[in-house]
Amino acid sequence: MPLQSLTQALKTGYQNKYTMKKIEQRFQTYSESHQNATNKTIHWICVPLIFWSIVGLLSCIPMYPIQLDPLGTISAVLIAAFALVCYYYFKLSPPLTFVMVCLNLFFIISVAAINKLLAQNSVFLYISVFAISWVFQFIGHKIEGKKPSFLQDIQFLLI
Repeated sequence: MPLQSLTQALKTGYQNKYTMKKIEQRFQTYSESHQNATNKTIHWICVPLIFWSIVGLLSCIPMYPIQLDPLGTISAVLIAAFALVCYYYFKLSPPLTFVMVCLNLFFIISVAAINKLLAQNSVFLYISVFAISWVFQFIGHKIEGKKPSFLQDIQFLLI
């Protein structure tokens, strides 16, 4: 497919065969290393926790804080990251973008509330959740007997 056609399709929000194939290929490749039921369960729990902890860590960066009354404060860096993640998912799949926007908004609201409740101690919660979730991810892959997909392609960290 010519680059100009792909660019036009993305600008109009039309999900063409090229981009659908791309997301389907990513999910297919991802699923090949996630066949074991225990590993799948670990991933269903830990992947959202890792993503949530990253949202939390980004919210703690003290650059241009944004007050979400009455919930708490987040960083403008988090909003910028949110926009980039949404753009990435839009390039893959507009329906998936909708799901990710809703999930991200839930995560942003929850971390703003936790930041208000725990203040500067919230960063320790996010680091702990991040580290423990990654340990379980690797345990899951040890059980599965296959390496994580992101070792082949870093973009799998966003899938």
